[in-house]
Amino acid sequence: MSRLEPGAKAPSFTLLDQTGTKRSLSALLKDAPGEGIVLFVYPAAMTPGCTKEACDFRDSLTALRAAGWQPVGLSPDAVPKQAAFAAKESLDYPLLSDADRGVLTAYGAYGEKSMYGRTTIGVIRSTFAIGKNGKIVGAWYAIKATGHVARLMRDLGVA
Repeated sequence: MSRLEPGAKAPSFTLLDQTGTKRSLSALLKDAPGEGIVLFVYPAAMTPGCTKEACDFRDSLTALRAAGWQPVGLSPDAVPKQAAFAAKESLDYPLLSDADRGVLTAYGAYGEKSMYGRTTIGVIRSTFAIGKNGKIVGAWYAIKATGHVARLMRDLGVA
């Protein structure tokens, strides 16, 4: 599994969001408020850790957008589950569905991981700041759900 580094070109994609709308990386970047997008990868909608992380992004939305960053969630969940998650938690940003895990794999966010001393294959909680030019500004792998958004905001210089 290869990991993305700052300066690398972000793998392009077109996926469905929670409303069933096709969203491409290029269109998301074009519509971003200034700097680019923050693509955060979570293993499964409506689980405790993923809910905490998604709600942290929701609660930080105003500050992120004011600093020019648009959050975008990504998981292997199907569109209906993403829609239910967005509705239940009032998530006002795109949640992308990557059911075949192709995009997750391209970003190095799917593969071998260690949990409780066991090696498994699955989604690796990760976040990517992608600039308007389509290049990786920052990549964080195997992060913890709690406290990650605050750390990310510090790393990106968001007040």
